[in-house]
Amino acid sequence: MSKAQLEERAVELTALAQDLRFHIIDMVFKAQSGHISPGLGAADIVTSLFFEVMNIDPKKPKMADRDRFVLSKGHSCPVLYAVLAMRGFFPVEELDTLRQLGSRLQGHPVAGYLPGVEVTSGSLGMGASQAVGIALEGRMLHREYNVFALTGDGELNEGVIWEAAMSAAKFKLGNLVFIVDRNNMQTDGNCDVVMPTEPLDKKFEAFNWKVMKMDGHNIPEVVATLEAARDYREGPVCIIAKTTKGKGVSFMENVSEWHAKAPNAEEYKLAVAEVRGGQA
Repeated sequence: MSKAQLEERAVELTALAQDLRFHIIDMVFKAQSGHISPGLGAADIVTSLFFEVMNIDPKKPKMADRDRFVLSKGHSCPVLYAVLAMRGFFPVEELDTLRQLGSRLQGHPVAGYLPGVEVTSGSLGMGASQAVGIALEGRMLHREYNVFALTGDGELNEGVIWEAAMSAAKFKLGNLVFIVDRNNMQTDGNCDVVMPTEPLDKKFEAFNWKVMKMDGHNIPEVVATLEAARDYREGPVCIIAKTTKGKGVSFMENVSEWHAKAPNAEEYKLAVAEVRGGQA
């Protein structure tokens, strides 16, 4: 894709990302429960993956060579549910059932409930480990698919992340991409205070990963970086994506209390107006 084509496509993807943010806000408001700001911050990355980068077919959700997406930070599942619905894996109307008794859209993703949900995740670090296993399976079965795992930077506190990183490097999994959502915030506070991980790039390089960096809200840069990571086949890739938690809603950005808080009616109206460009 040429630079001009990418910039034109980025306009479309930006609009889709804003639609995705609307659905996240709408779902959590209607449920009055759920994690809202983590998904808002990851919306541009997830939109780029599902609408541009990954090889997927909603009509064939179990296609053998489909690319796999693993939401390791499973608490931010509204972003996954919303993008799957927007992409056509299940009806958009079902988003209204988030966290309801009997719903397929539970508070953390459950494999087998919804087409497009590859793994059950939520226990932090487990999704990253599962992604390594899925990538290794692809290698063993001579499949061409890629595995993209979205992790939180707070999630990197989990030791199992680094066990997975060692395994991925040992097996030279060139079909595996970790995307670290680097917003520097977690439930207990600032990541660099709770448990510092910098220099993060040097850590992954020391584990023999290829490291790339990107602005997680610059869609042309996001698409180009994801495609470059996908096409790098010599070993696993870690993309460190600089993001803003709560991106798109000014009063939620970088405010820790919005990690798992549902908006009231007035806050909902204000948030929707921002992501809808002034139209509530």
